[in-house]
Amino acid sequence: MGNGALSGTVIAVAGAGGPAGRATLMRLAEAGATVVGADNDPQRLSEAVDAARYASGGATVTGDTVDLLDLQSTRDWATHIEKDFGRVDGLVHLVGGWRGSETFTKTSLDDWDFLELLLVKTVQHTSLAFHEALQRSERGRYVLISASAASRPTAGNAAYAAGKAAAEAWTLALADYFRKAGGPEGPTSAAAILVVKALVHDAMRAERPNAKFAGFTDVKDLAEAIEGVWSKSAAEVNGNRLWLTEKP
Repeated sequence: MGNGALSGTVIAVAGAGGPAGRATLMRLAEAGATVVGADNDPQRLSEAVDAARYASGGATVTGDTVDLLDLQSTRDWATHIEKDFGRVDGLVHLVGGWRGSETFTKTSLDDWDFLELLLVKTVQHTSLAFHEALQRSERGRYVLISASAASRPTAGNAAYAAGKAAAEAWTLALADYFRKAGGPEGPTSAAAILVVKALVHDAMRAERPNAKFAGFTDVKDLAEAIEGVWSKSAAEVNGNRLWLTEKP
């Protein structure tokens, strides 16, 4: 593990208990990173952490149950990671959720209230909690997973698309912080956005064996792309949308 591409790094993963989180924990651990996952479901998180440890041959993978809707709890999480491991080189934001409607007219603003918490508030809290530690790192990265819907909303997808667009705008503001902090020599840390149409994993394929999932990104491919953000310079990825699906 000491020779991995991410050897020596410490990377936090928010929303680590889901299929994308599980794949990301595994990929980062296999690349040599120390990985600290967070999720609001302790059982799901524990299973994801154990799977990543097993798959990587005993890499350092830990999990914390964190309320990312509480700014102080999120800040406490960031503080304890840096205290325990001496550094923070990344925050991968995988917290998600979806609600839609049949038509624009039938859009429920309750859906917006729900999605604003998951898609926007958690981005605000993780970025505010981690940005200084990431800037202190020589290869700090904030990685947001977004959706093509943010660039081309549909009538029945207004709340979701607006939430993703707001999360992207917030992340681009963080990128500007990193740009300014880097001064004339350019940023040393970066905030990047990985854009997918939607995600697919093995259980979804098993449930719907005849589905095409056209344009979807497999969670394993997403995890590989997340790892790849560290292989590029901060200047290459900072403030950029990295498309894993066709641009709308």
